[in-house]
Amino acid sequence: MNNIIEISNLEKTYKTDFECLTILKDLNLTVKEGSKVVIIGESGSGKSTFLNIIGGLDKPTTGNINVGPYNISELDEDGLSDYRSKYLGLIFQFHYLLKDFTALENVFLPALITGNSKKYAMEKAKQLLSDVGLLDRINHLPSELSGGERQRVAVARALINDPSVILADEPTGNLDPANASMIGDLLFSMADRYNKTLILVTHDMKIAQKGDFQYLIKNGQLKLKEEQNEI
Repeated sequence: MNNIIEISNLEKTYKTDFECLTILKDLNLTVKEGSKVVIIGESGSGKSTFLNIIGGLDKPTTGNINVGPYNISELDEDGLSDYRSKYLGLIFQFHYLLKDFTALENVFLPALITGNSKKYAMEKAKQLLSDVGLLDRINHLPSELSGGERQRVAVARALINDPSVILADEPTGNLDPANASMIGDLLFSMADRYNKTLILVTHDMKIAQKGDFQYLIKNGQLKLKEEQNEI
């Protein structure tokens, strides 16, 4: 398999009037296409910062970040927007569903924004909602769905534009154990079904163990599970 993500010498430093805080330092990562990579670490270790940099939501201080055909470090805002909408599927701890739109509308809107026809977008959205077990809930508003159901809609939405890479930042963090386990299983099964590369940040070790590779982020760097004993 080819490398789909190549990150080298990544550093992220925040500067204030009083201090210079380095969150990520000399961080390197290579991910094969179709791999399922899980990143764990303590609060404040830089997990979300790292994912946001891969997602083009935050800028590195130094380093090279290549994802597929994109060199993230060199993209302007329009390029980053194109990258996120066409190449990535993003899932967060909070679902960020539009409250006045149905589950179906929440899923198909990103496909409309990228220029697809409404007919195509709706059919694709219905298929994805069926895949996540919500075909009977497609006309419900987010307020009419449970927490687990809302996150399932978010998973379907992340796949609507056929992204190559799914980035999931603590997607089960707001859920009870039963729903957390279900969403964890769903993420990996959907990534397998649609042949997506998955980068998942989590504190849930049961979910972490589902990954092909588990990394610990500590002192600003990543270490494979078998390379250290802290996990």
